[in-house]
Amino acid sequence: MLKGIPKIISPELLKVLMEMGHGDELVIGDGNFPAAAIAPRLIRADGHGAVELLDAILKFFPLDQYDKHPVTLMAVVPGDDVETPIWDEYRAVVTKHYPEAPEFKYVERFAFYEKAKQAYAVLATGEAALYANVILKKGVVVD
Repeated sequence: MLKGIPKIISPELLKVLMEMGHGDELVIGDGNFPAAAIAPRLIRADGHGAVELLDAILKFFPLDQYDKHPVTLMAVVPGDDVETPIWDEYRAVVTKHYPEAPEFKYVERFAFYEKAKQAYAVLATGEAALYANVILKKGVVVD
């Protein structure tokens, strides 16, 4: 164990976050996301929610300050009658760590899958909320 590292961050996840460089992307997939089929590097976080993981990750993960939209969400498929209250939770967490939080980008489902295939890693969670998939683009540490 280490001081200051949230317990929800596994050694494998910490290693991957440390390996990532500026511009690399991390997908946080909900429980329905086809993580194993898409992931270049798959990290399992079964039993953990995406909001808690996002909060823990953003404690030390810099978002790309050169990208207008370093946070990308999977858009609701047209005609799919689904509420997405988790997006408000994501907004609250991102704003907590980045008070001048950037606007989220919303990407169509299959375009999101293609973008996820190019990500550095996919974190498979046990999140039950629908449309809870998010991609974070890593920035540089400036302090």
